[in-house]
Amino acid sequence: MSLITLRKSDEIMMSLVHYFVTQENYVPINVQGVKDEIWLENLDGPYRVIRITNQTIINDEQLKFDLFKMRYILKQIKKKTLSLKVNALNICLDIRDKIELNNSFYNINTIKVDNIKDVKKNGDLISIFPGLKDGLINEENGLNLIINVTNDINNKTEKENRQFAKIFSPKKIIFTYIIMAICILIFMGMLIYINTINGNNPLIYRGIRCENNLVYGLVRFGAMQTSLIKLGEIYRLITCAFLHVDTIHLLVNMYSLFIIGTQVENLLGKKRFLAIYFGSALGASLMSCVFNTSVSAGASGAIFGLMGALLYFGYHYRLYLNDALRRQIIPIIVLNLALGFLTTGIDNAAHLGGLISGYLITMAIGIEGKKNKKDQINGSIVYILLIAFLIYTTLCLK
Repeated sequence: MSLITLRKSDEIMMSLVHYFVTQENYVPINVQGVKDEIWLENLDGPYRVIRITNQTIINDEQLKFDLFKMRYILKQIKKKTLSLKVNALNICLDIRDKIELNNSFYNINTIKVDNIKDVKKNGDLISIFPGLKDGLINEENGLNLIINVTNDINNKTEKENRQFAKIFSPKKIIFTYIIMAICILIFMGMLIYINTINGNNPLIYRGIRCENNLVYGLVRFGAMQTSLIKLGEIYRLITCAFLHVDTIHLLVNMYSLFIIGTQVENLLGKKRFLAIYFGSALGASLMSCVFNTSVSAGASGAIFGLMGALLYFGYHYRLYLNDALRRQIIPIIVLNLALGFLTTGIDNAAHLGGLISGYLITMAIGIEGKKNKKDQINGSIVYILLIAFLIYTTLCLK
């Protein structure tokens, strides 16, 4: 039986693709209209994009045109992934010796590779990817190379698919529905209590005069009020997230919680959902304390925190979510913030506080498959500093 023969450049390409996919967590990306080249991407890699090409380049003008084409594709990737900067490694396997390489062309680092030894001798490349020195497959038999590369990449892909299925597969939602039920029951209980109040008596709670039965009922049930928190009733920072002013307020927030809460609980898990919800409620209430002195209540601050969690999750999984981050998650957040600023009686400070807190908490606790120790430490520190600053501003400066 005759052996399968490959071009030398094809062997090098397969070996490089095998290494970057199996060892450096790069994934192939589909680029329309290209041939004899492979594009790889890793959002957390030292190079966001790696392009490996065995197209023949014979002169400087052809290289310049090739880089312009590459730059155009990178701009599309940058737009799709909402990135301010995309640095790329351009590995050329068939380029003439006399061509002068330009490594400062729009964050594209171009290197020339004629054989595996060129890769191992490239000091800059080895310093970034030290595994290249010993991690490249170099089979003499073309069939063995194809089989080994294919099997290893398939195994890696199968593992990633299992992780992807674990994250995105539908799960039983529990805590979102429990929180919704608590909010509804508390609202019904508050309505019953309000109807029992004798309006002829002064509506005063701890020296604070309430203007009507509704405000008095909200205060009695744990609504947020800065002066009462200063008196030691800090539980209001959380209980206010379970109270609502009227039926419309309740229905709008419960619908939002149903849509967004179920997504967060499904994608991030129940423990993370609870941490984000209550941590965001705390941040929203404290931010409201700084800018608002009136009685306030509602789950919207915590719901904005869940939006912040989706924003963090969507950013790190934007390759899998296609344009969902740019066309759905961000527009929903911007629209809701805009409505808050354009409508009277909305606690915009709580919304912003919840959104920021939710993003930071999600960064601190991490998400499945994308945990980054540095991000977790930074998220924890920033969230703690934010809460400490808001507490100091509320209790000491106001």
